[in-house]
Amino acid sequence: MVGFPFPLGLISSITGYASLSEEFHWLASASIGIILCNIVYRLTRLISLLSFEGYHKLSKAQRVEWNNRGFSTVHAIAVAFSSFYLLLLSDTFHEDHRDELIISRRSTLSDTTLGISIGYFLADLGMIFWHFPALGGLEYVLHHALSMFSIFLSLVSGKGQIYILMVLFSEGTTPFVNLRWYLDVAGKKNSNLYVINGVALFLGWLVARILLFIYFFIHMFNHFDQVKTIFPLGFYSLLLVPPVLAVMNLVWFWKIVKGLIKTVSKATHSQ
Repeated sequence: MVGFPFPLGLISSITGYASLSEEFHWLASASIGIILCNIVYRLTRLISLLSFEGYHKLSKAQRVEWNNRGFSTVHAIAVAFSSFYLLLLSDTFHEDHRDELIISRRSTLSDTTLGISIGYFLADLGMIFWHFPALGGLEYVLHHALSMFSIFLSLVSGKGQIYILMVLFSEGTTPFVNLRWYLDVAGKKNSNLYVINGVALFLGWLVARILLFIYFFIHMFNHFDQVKTIFPLGFYSLLLVPPVLAVMNLVWFWKIVKGLIKTVSKATHSQ
């Protein structure tokens, strides 16, 4: 299919030309991500009204966040499974699978995953701004903006998708974060489930957002000859954005550790 310059000058400078099918795929995936967020938001509200008797007692702000965390949980589970499959089960990013540089590999599924994630971050960032700061402060805005920017560059250029998928896999900790909030709002902070979820969150965060990021930087160092072939904006973004996200993960991990210690101590004392 004959390609043509993408309307945005930035993208044209990155990709040169994008085919009609590629552009349609990117836009369709992002649109599907936004639509799915809207559907899950409404389903979360409906299911909660029917199955959780305390839902109608929540404040308006709490109901909005309750529903918002519903679609963030679904997105996190979906992209974590997709990233796990692409990185470990499929042949796309296996070192010896094909001659193409690992930094330049992509597939229809990886493009779709990145596109849907852009749609999610757009939807969530829009809600954060609309209800600011009820759904998160500036740190959430920074996290979402950096994530969306990096995913966007990787999607339209086809470069560095292996590293974006590693970061998206770390979204697998989000369901534990959201469950913690749900239990807190529902008055279940003293339940065994709250303690178990706290331990799971600690272990999940340690693996997916601390150890995985260490592997991320080691992998990037070992493949730095390939990383240097990325276009300048993508190259410097890959050098700057992941360390910022890693620092944020460390700060949040410290808060998780303090919260877990407090929860376990309280549970032990009550027993």
